[in-house]
Amino acid sequence: MVGKPQTLATTSAFEVLGPVMVGPSSSHTAGALRCAQVAASLVDGRVAQVAFTLWNSFAHTYRGHGTDRALVAGVLGLTTDDERIRDAFALADEAGLEYSFEVGGDDATMHPNTVDIRMESDTGAVATVRGESLGGGKVRISRINGVGVDVTGRYSTLFVSHRDVPGVLAALANLLAYAHVNIAFCRTYRTEQGGQAYSVFETDGAPADDVLAMVRGLENVDYATFISLSGAGAVVGPGVTAEELFDDGEQMLDACAELGLSIGGVMRTREQMLIGEARAAAEMARVITVMRDETSAPIQKPARSLGGFIGGEAKGIADASGRLAGALMGEVQTDAVARAMAVLERSAAMGVIVAAPTAGSAGVVPGCVLALADHLGASDEDVAEALYCAAAIGLNIQTGACVAGAEGGCQAEVGSAAAMAAAACAQLMGATPEQALTASSLAISNLLGLVCDPVGGLVEVPCQARNAIGVAAAFSSAQLALSGVRSLVPFDQVVHAMSEVGHALPASLRETARGGLAATPAACAACGGCR
Repeated sequence: MVGKPQTLATTSAFEVLGPVMVGPSSSHTAGALRCAQVAASLVDGRVAQVAFTLWNSFAHTYRGHGTDRALVAGVLGLTTDDERIRDAFALADEAGLEYSFEVGGDDATMHPNTVDIRMESDTGAVATVRGESLGGGKVRISRINGVGVDVTGRYSTLFVSHRDVPGVLAALANLLAYAHVNIAFCRTYRTEQGGQAYSVFETDGAPADDVLAMVRGLENVDYATFISLSGAGAVVGPGVTAEELFDDGEQMLDACAELGLSIGGVMRTREQMLIGEARAAAEMARVITVMRDETSAPIQKPARSLGGFIGGEAKGIADASGRLAGALMGEVQTDAVARAMAVLERSAAMGVIVAAPTAGSAGVVPGCVLALADHLGASDEDVAEALYCAAAIGLNIQTGACVAGAEGGCQAEVGSAAAMAAAACAQLMGATPEQALTASSLAISNLLGLVCDPVGGLVEVPCQARNAIGVAAAFSSAQLALSGVRSLVPFDQVVHAMSEVGHALPASLRETARGGLAATPAACAACGGCR
């Protein structure tokens, strides 16, 4: 294997094909919920009052993206796939939770998706937590009561607030050893020598229920809690690696050659080594089940989106297939486009979808893979391996660039999804690993520079139509690669170029609804009647 650093060496395939979540945005809905969920777990007692200050992209699109509802839902303890998220305000009123929102504005020193959460609990405890939504549902807690920290909640995590005095860490380590809790990593953050400190223990599995009580009973410990993210999927233990790991295209092709497997086959093998064969099979079965439903139910029974801009378009595409498909997109691509657009309709109505890799681009991969698989008569095993192939491409993109619209524009969302789908479709058609990777390179190249300009801050227009274009890019790129067309620029360099272009895009074109189509007179006028 190539001996390069592997920066996402423990990332599960189902952190790329996921989370399973309520739409409309993986970063602004699922990620926001998780930020608030982790924050609420860091304060002693039940949160009675919470004030959210929103920054950058969050500040500009929080209503249209459902960020406000998701934040409240996170404090209430709802999971990312709970359809009650849309009713979070009513649930908070019933629970007696007081909540408020303040727009902090733009600050280039902060992550594009940042929220400050000030909480007061029924015990009188007060805490202020800064959360960052990194894209695809991933989050990071970067500050607690003014102290810089790095808490992701990806693993079983014990958080301890304590005084910075000699012997505290030793006592904590001894107690965890006594309770048979294996510590994988431990980090301590402090305000000053002898002041307030926070220790974060990432462990192999959650401790028993009585461990928290023992930790809280230690001298100089103020508070302790166990952090567990909702809908976190199949994350692996901290520090766990496997021989078949990779995080760029070169490493991936090396693995395929060494093991004699397709890209999907290598990714499946990698996943089984990380989380076990049975768990990997169960996670993939769930993903396929949700994908089949999200791509079909909105066609059979359309519903209007929360903003009112979309709803019924997927059915219209499907109904007109017999009249138009032969001369234009073709039968299979027309089916794929209808399915892809259906996913965006469900997401925009705050229905349950699979973020693949994000909610805003969630239609491309399932639309392409399921339409082509049905046409070929492919088995569920073939579909699973194609989705593993898509996940491998997404993993590589997350390593070399990003999949968040607020960070890299729509090229990072629909562009990444098109690359994932192109490789998956090529593999379904019998492509070599090199051909599948070429298909991904071509797909990204053809969508490079695509901006993120959601009208009204909603994940509706132009997002739904861009998923259709993502399907077209994936199908054409797969056919080009299978026909022998090569990409002059190799995959890893294409991904790097996408990252550079994303950084060059102004904030107005990165999911703030302040530029592009979102700033046109027609769009602004339409927003006046938005639901």
